[in-house]
Amino acid sequence: MTIRPGMRQQVQQRASYLCEYCHSPEDASAARFAVDHILPRSLGGPDQLDNLALACQRCNSYRYNFTTGIDPETDETVPLFNPREQIWADHFRWSSDGLRIIGTTPCGRATCHRLDLNDDFHNEGSILKARRLWIKGGWHPPEHDPREEGT
Repeated sequence: MTIRPGMRQQVQQRASYLCEYCHSPEDASAARFAVDHILPRSLGGPDQLDNLALACQRCNSYRYNFTTGIDPETDETVPLFNPREQIWADHFRWSSDGLRIIGTTPCGRATCHRLDLNDDFHNEGSILKARRLWIKGGWHPPEHDPREEGT
């Protein structure tokens, strides 16, 4: 089933046109963001608003149909961040320079790891390069997101 245009618009507006995982701005992306199923369709997830999140193509592809990840500090399997049930600022903050997302909880760290939010496992560095440009343009990080002290 395809997500209806009106539902897509509701998802975009609710997310303030940011990827709900990495907070990349949709208007700075060359590709239209995906409407992600938090509980994937392949696992029985419905096409209802409370199961949908706006996701950049990068986060959507890394998340795939995973619902859990490994917390690199504890090696425990934990649920990934759920933007319908959790608040981004409770699990993540930006580094003082605004380039890296820091997971502050087991869920945040596992999500950073599983979705490779900082290009730690893929040396292309594409997301960090994009963030540098967004910072220069004054579009990043999102105004209301927490940052490390010292900024």
